[in-house]
Amino acid sequence: MDANYDTISRINEKFNKMSKSHKKIATYVIDHYEQVAFMTAAKLAKAVGVSEATIVRFAYALEYEGYPEFQDDLAEWVKNKLNSVQRVGAKYGKSTQSELLASVLSADIEKIQDTIEHVDAQAFETAVNIILSVKHIYIIGLRSCKPLAEFLHFYLNIIRGDVYLLDSTSTSETFEQMLRINEKDAVIGISFPRYSMRTLKAMEMANDRNAKVITITDTIHSPMCLYSSCNLMARSDMVSIVDSLVAPLSLINALVVALCLKKPEDVKRNLESLEYAWDNYQVYLKDEINFIDEDMLNTPLRAQKNARRL
Repeated sequence: MDANYDTISRINEKFNKMSKSHKKIATYVIDHYEQVAFMTAAKLAKAVGVSEATIVRFAYALEYEGYPEFQDDLAEWVKNKLNSVQRVGAKYGKSTQSELLASVLSADIEKIQDTIEHVDAQAFETAVNIILSVKHIYIIGLRSCKPLAEFLHFYLNIIRGDVYLLDSTSTSETFEQMLRINEKDAVIGISFPRYSMRTLKAMEMANDRNAKVITITDTIHSPMCLYSSCNLMARSDMVSIVDSLVAPLSLINALVVALCLKKPEDVKRNLESLEYAWDNYQVYLKDEINFIDEDMLNTPLRAQKNARRL
């Protein structure tokens, strides 16, 4: 087999001559190549909406000896041949700046719309109930998912407290932070391609301790679903130099809003307490910005403090 003649090249070359069902498979493979590389023929057939036999014939049409060879070649391409620069060049290489802006924003809108159409409402409700009922919540999201984890941690801490962000540099440290996790607690794992093994191990430990496990990921075929009983799906996109996490952030935002509506009085009380702390300790320099006058500008800071005491 020609090492330079990879799976995606085969698909692109033969696409115009493919049957309708094969074009449907080809489009799905191109859009979800990182997941397809680890899907069985049966799972791919179910995802696309064709028979397993059609999947096998598709592999033959691409001049493979069968689906296993097709899958191995695709996995190798994902692993070794497709770096970030190649992804950007393949999708946006010939675009102008204005076209690039419109294309990226349109793609993000599409991902949010796709998430709306496919999100599991029952799983969403289950996640809300779990978060409100457990004693402690542990949140883990690493690499590009870290901002999502931090965002969720910030608001859950306002809504209910006893929320811990698993922020460490090694698996052993993560396990140390989860040392006391039990059946009264929950873990929320956030991971998108390329999936984090450390996040997966944290979810495995939580599952072994009979804790509730919620995952926020991109597809039911994600390895993050192995130890989770509540899966929240949001579409992401890896065909770029950066991960597009717009849809996952929108999903988390919806989760926060739903939780706030469940505990409005607690949220109001906690926010008022936080605002008081901000004002009392001048966290945002409110006094200096809003109430400063010319005399204060010419007065040393120590003298200002003494004046306030008087």
